[in-house]
Amino acid sequence: MNEIVNIDTSELAGSGHDKSMDFVGLTTTLPRNARLMINRCNLPADILGSLTYQKHPVPLVIDGVTPFHHGLFTLLNRIDHADERAQAFMQHMKAVYSLNCPEEAGLSSGSKHRRARADYLKMVRGWSFDSGSREAAVLKGWVESRFGLLQRHHQSPIKDPSDEGYRNYLEMRSAGLYGTNALESQLDLLYSFCQYELARLHPAESHLTLYRGVNRVDEHETLARLDGKRRVVLLNSLSSFTENRERADEFGDYLLTASVPIAKIFCYTRLLPGMLQGEDEYTVIGGLYEVEVAAW
Repeated sequence: MNEIVNIDTSELAGSGHDKSMDFVGLTTTLPRNARLMINRCNLPADILGSLTYQKHPVPLVIDGVTPFHHGLFTLLNRIDHADERAQAFMQHMKAVYSLNCPEEAGLSSGSKHRRARADYLKMVRGWSFDSGSREAAVLKGWVESRFGLLQRHHQSPIKDPSDEGYRNYLEMRSAGLYGTNALESQLDLLYSFCQYELARLHPAESHLTLYRGVNRVDEHETLARLDGKRRVVLLNSLSSFTENRERADEFGDYLLTASVPIAKIFCYTRLLPGMLQGEDEYTVIGGLYEVEVAAW
């Protein structure tokens, strides 16, 4: 178990020092049991999961996506309207992954056709409905594979890969992937499209201020308490946030406010038509975050 560090920031007041995060990186690091040694993107997990990354993010690039789908992004550059780009993306997904014709992907008639419907849209909708679902396990497994961030919770807390909870998560992830058509590759492209759209929506920004309502704030893994309101927490591999502060109070008695790197946003409600039902929801990749905690 990680020791919680209490840091007195009073001496920094009035000194001109940025209290927000410069010093906390010296006392808190991403725990070894929360990351893998390898992943499939341009930064290792101990860097992209760190507080330093939260303050100074750079783009996260999943191996092979841009070269393989170069034609899609060339097309998107020529489309001015977001809704038209969304339609172009969805048509590309259908064509590349044979989403409307599973037999073209090698699936025979019968029960496997049912599994062929387990595409990227179904995974995201399943996550939005239940973060402990089989679909959610697939998404968390995708984060683990691509970014090297291990799960901290799936139906129950996971402190170590030897936990029974981790084995249960692996079983659900395997069941969710079985009989599907390059599902994790579909998620690679969804994340890359999300990053493309966010770069067009927020060309001069590196972060978004997002909110998360929770009932039991102490169930979040806290590595350091900076003062009465701010703390360093280790978020699960995926977490739901919202850009609507008032809406966050519908989900709990405490409000977490975080400055989230845009590069750590997997998807959001308005990215594709009908993808998510919740208003203003953002699905955020985990790691260490400095957050402000407030009671409603």
